[in-house]
Amino acid sequence: MKILRDKAIMLRVRNPKQITTAIPNSKELPMNKVVVKWGLDEVLSLRSLNINAPSPITKRYSWPGQYKPFDHQKDTASFMTLNKKSFCFNEQGTGKTASAIWAADYLMTQGKVKRVLVICPLSIMDSAWRNDLFSFAMHRTVDVAHGSKEKRKKIINSGAEFVIINYDGVEVVKDEIAAGGFDLFIVDEATHYKNAQTKRWKTLNKIVKQDDWLWMMTGTPAAQSPVDAYGLAKLVNPLSVPRFFGAWRDMVMWKVTQFSYKPKETAKDTVFRALQPAIRFTKDECLDLPDMIYTKRFVEMTTQQKKYYETLKKQMLMQVAGESVSSANAAINMNKLLQISAGAVYTDEGDSIEFDIKSRYQALRETIDESSQKVLVFVPFRHTIDMLVSKLRADGITSEVIRGDVSATNRTEIFEAFQNKPDPRVLVIQPQSAAHGVTLTAANTIVWWGPTSSLETYLQANARIHRAGQKHKCTVIQLAGSAAEKRIYKMLDERINIHSAMIDLYKEILD
Repeated sequence: MKILRDKAIMLRVRNPKQITTAIPNSKELPMNKVVVKWGLDEVLSLRSLNINAPSPITKRYSWPGQYKPFDHQKDTASFMTLNKKSFCFNEQGTGKTASAIWAADYLMTQGKVKRVLVICPLSIMDSAWRNDLFSFAMHRTVDVAHGSKEKRKKIINSGAEFVIINYDGVEVVKDEIAAGGFDLFIVDEATHYKNAQTKRWKTLNKIVKQDDWLWMMTGTPAAQSPVDAYGLAKLVNPLSVPRFFGAWRDMVMWKVTQFSYKPKETAKDTVFRALQPAIRFTKDECLDLPDMIYTKRFVEMTTQQKKYYETLKKQMLMQVAGESVSSANAAINMNKLLQISAGAVYTDEGDSIEFDIKSRYQALRETIDESSQKVLVFVPFRHTIDMLVSKLRADGITSEVIRGDVSATNRTEIFEAFQNKPDPRVLVIQPQSAAHGVTLTAANTIVWWGPTSSLETYLQANARIHRAGQKHKCTVIQLAGSAAEKRIYKMLDERINIHSAMIDLYKEILD
């Protein structure tokens, strides 16, 4: 097979007539050779004849955006344009969002797709998808379907080329989506559709028609159990799995007791065959990726959090009116804003007020589920640590805690277990308690539950995984729900000493 001037494909086949009959834009040449126009339709026709022709996107697409794609992103986008219903299992941090955007945009330029519905977690609707769409498809119209039912309906019916919606929002406006002319559905962190018995799964299965495009994306397709692959396979390639879940379970699991099962030795291969067509790149396979990847995730505050946050801001404004504020007072008040955002704030009397951390916790869980290695979670505030660890353990995620009140002996034991044993999977750390000296390369993902106000602590904490002995590329994820958190993360990433700029930061947040 040879590409001629990026316009045509020349290949030698046993039966040239088969190709020229099936593809109008083709011509038979001597010596069993055929020249075919290098277009998407022609390539799809060739592939239906079991001829593995490359997608024209590789050479006949401008790849718009702030930066040019890495090689693995081109390969991923190419795969997506050639597989109407498919999986992308690229590991977290490999840029699969941008790949999907480029692939969708290319299909639009070819007249294959008119409207795209992106279904994703609430926490990444803005921080990942909308931002990336503005970065890599700025010529396309984009809207986010969030809020009341009527607001969601209006956005669905607005005609925007890309509409972003969270999982539960789909059920709210399912009729509008079905009638909205969407012909490409991109489901991010698709493990949320592993159970074919849920309303969420049944709704998606109903609105995605046979001729529609469907791309399911997740870094961990069957992280918990081989049975989790059933719902995903049923959406993309239903003929690859039995009609009923029980039969699938029997294919991949041994029954140990009445209510207990364990995976069969052949389960991994069975799951692999079911979850096709698929593409996967790990971070370590992407030689062109940086060693450290930084990602932001927005986690919306609750109504109660917003109320307390704004009340405190008003009090702070009253304090600064007509008088100067010391750095110490500014730091104390800023710390309280960060406490509110993180999930619990201490009153002047020493009591604590707890807030619902469901949204932030969900973002963390999604990160843990997507990670192929262990995870470090840096949490600045002690009371929030207790809330978080309680939730993790209730969900069956093995976790340990490092903070100021943990003895040196216990720390050593916890670090040793984390580095060398299967459990704990997650280590929750108060940043100042493990920012120096210790090696934690069993993890390649760090989640900042909330920002620290110390640049030194931030840099040193991130270095716990990014050091000698690390065999994998690393990801740092910043969870942010308030303006104060976003601004501090920005200063940390720009290597600005926050303490020396506290007064300016204080005034900026109040404004």
